[in-house]
Amino acid sequence: MSLKVCKFGGTSMADGNVIAEIKKIIDADKARKYIVVSAPGKRYSGDIKVTDLLYGCFKELQKDGQCKNKFSLVRSRFEDIARQLNLSLDMKAVLDETEKRILEERSADFIASRGEYLSARIAAEVLGAKFIDAEQVIFFNESGSLDGEKTNKAIQAALSGVERAVLPGFYGKGCDGKVKTFSRGGSDISGALVARAVNASLYENWTDVSGFLACDPRIVESPKRIKCLSYKELRELSYMGADVLHSESIFPVRKANIPIQIKNTFRPDDEGTTIVPTSRYVLSGNTVTGIAGKKNFTVIFIEKSLMNSEIGFVRKVLSVIEDLNLPVEHIPSGIDTMSLVISSDALDDVKLNAMLEGIKNSVEPDVIRVIDNIALIATVGHGMSSSVGTSARLFKAIAEADINIKMLDQGASEINIVVGVKNDDYENCIKAIYAEFFG
Repeated sequence: MSLKVCKFGGTSMADGNVIAEIKKIIDADKARKYIVVSAPGKRYSGDIKVTDLLYGCFKELQKDGQCKNKFSLVRSRFEDIARQLNLSLDMKAVLDETEKRILEERSADFIASRGEYLSARIAAEVLGAKFIDAEQVIFFNESGSLDGEKTNKAIQAALSGVERAVLPGFYGKGCDGKVKTFSRGGSDISGALVARAVNASLYENWTDVSGFLACDPRIVESPKRIKCLSYKELRELSYMGADVLHSESIFPVRKANIPIQIKNTFRPDDEGTTIVPTSRYVLSGNTVTGIAGKKNFTVIFIEKSLMNSEIGFVRKVLSVIEDLNLPVEHIPSGIDTMSLVISSDALDDVKLNAMLEGIKNSVEPDVIRVIDNIALIATVGHGMSSSVGTSARLFKAIAEADINIKMLDQGASEINIVVGVKNDDYENCIKAIYAEFFG
């Protein structure tokens, strides 16, 4: 039997009129049984997302011991939504109880999660569905990571025999019994967890765009829509900044081989983008599937003669990085060289100097150099591994745009090539790559 899990993003929950459209979408397909919702997003340019208002509540609580001023803005948003939908739900009582719990819990995670909680209470009322609180079914372990198996069993038990249910995304319960959130955009993960637990035939992710685009439309005007991509391609593109879907949301559905479909709440008849298990992916004939990137990385270049024959060299360098709790994005290397690519946001002067000193003391390099203001751009596609001359085309396009490549890294899977260029060259580099492979 066909069974679909639907996740609706913040823009889809922005006001009562849009939520009424969501009801039409759900009612149009009986297979859409389980719904996960985000907190209300922006209604218009310059508006403030409810989650950001709630983070403001936490700051006010820390400063003044109460958050009446900031929470009044949250209260107003949800009262407006309830009024637009003419709900029978006593929204004032729900909001009063929420504000009371905020003052009791005094936790950033708990406060931030209330946007999803209140959204789900409203959606359940509108859809005539059962409300299931995420803190009863999604669990984190002592290290703060998701407890996947406990979560899976809990969702299965909670939804057994339930015809239609609404769950809030973004949060669950930590091992201390307190509410804990995923990173921003984590409602995508919540939806994927529900899809896995019920063995859905499809996980629909409803947002404000009609699928993935081949690159950022703020850089290239009207880029082509990607009709279909694989889990691997999605992971590469999401990780490098294509933010339609949270990069970690594929892991639960991948275990059950459940395809994902990106759909547009405001254009529900659009085809969207389908994301399929890599084993079921069929080459479309395109060499490149998509292009994505991020700015502001720092490259630590290390050179030492006979590095390749020095046992434990890489381990010693990475031990320094680990001790400073720094994430490494890429490690391109040669016979006598290696580079560490680290997000500049993770580095301050103190950590940078400590890292350089630690590497010098640990491996005594001949040269160690810092290159900052670097942007990384990933060109991704299964077709690249089977197309002769892909790298040549890529480098030629970048060279003809008069852009110097500062770093190069190609994954062993051969579905992506990452180049590092100056931040100032970022947009022009993406335009050049797009023009070469998509015309």
